[in-house]
Amino acid sequence: MRGGARKLGAADRRLLPEGRLAGPMPWVIAIMMLLTVLAAAAGLRLASAAGGLDAGIGNRMTIQIVQPNPDLREAEVQAALGALRRFPGIVDMRRIPPDELEKMLEPWLGAGGLEADLPVPAMIDVEMTPEAFAQRARLEAALRRASPSARIDANAQWLAPLAKLISALKWLAAGLVILMIVASGATVVLAARASLDMHRSTIEVLHLMGATDLQVARLFQRRIALDALFGGVVGLVGAGIVLAVIGDRVGALGSDLLGSEGLGPGSWLLLVALPVGGVVLAMLVARSTILRALGRML
Repeated sequence: MRGGARKLGAADRRLLPEGRLAGPMPWVIAIMMLLTVLAAAAGLRLASAAGGLDAGIGNRMTIQIVQPNPDLREAEVQAALGALRRFPGIVDMRRIPPDELEKMLEPWLGAGGLEADLPVPAMIDVEMTPEAFAQRARLEAALRRASPSARIDANAQWLAPLAKLISALKWLAAGLVILMIVASGATVVLAARASLDMHRSTIEVLHLMGATDLQVARLFQRRIALDALFGGVVGLVGAGIVLAVIGDRVGALGSDLLGSEGLGPGSWLLLVALPVGGVVLAMLVARSTILRALGRML
């Protein structure tokens, strides 16, 4: 019944209607793609934030001189700076100016008169090489000898919980992307099986006309690919609008941690590639599903 295979033309393809808005599958794929792109964008943004966090605090230390007496405090600051100059591996050190400290404390303590009302510690920001940072215990001992009132904080230590949270959220976003891809594949399987059952009589006619299982599968594959393309484009456009609105709000905050510069060109290219990958996945899944189903028929 299936011998004498011939090439199917446009008239044969019309036997399987290709109305891309006729069923729920394009809209389901659009919703899936919207969520997939949003999850992927969140993961890329979190990865960028994690990289910026590591670059900004990885090998840095903050030294506070909490001596309340201004004269003794200044002497300890100079002694601490001298100890830093003698320690190998110091990339940069900067004493934060008093007016900059006052601006930092102004939202909580009010403007003016900070020195009279509340002695402000002197602060030194230090950047080190990775090798020197690994030997920071020696530096801390030298600083405490030079400045007994010094308090030394490794930035990575008190920001470690935040870094772990960002890393966990990044992997959660990656997991959501994988789950959405699996769910999209399952949707294509269900749609292919439903379409096959709906057009069973048409398939029998095509077989009588000499069509092979592979040719019939290509008809369904083409139709599902068009549905997936339509849904992918709609989902991508919707996600792009959401990301543009959120990016504008985040940019207004001016937060380097949140990545106020937005996603880079490479990230956007990856997001645009998701619908293309979705179409390819839909074609492969539909082809495999239809061929297996046709193999169980007559």
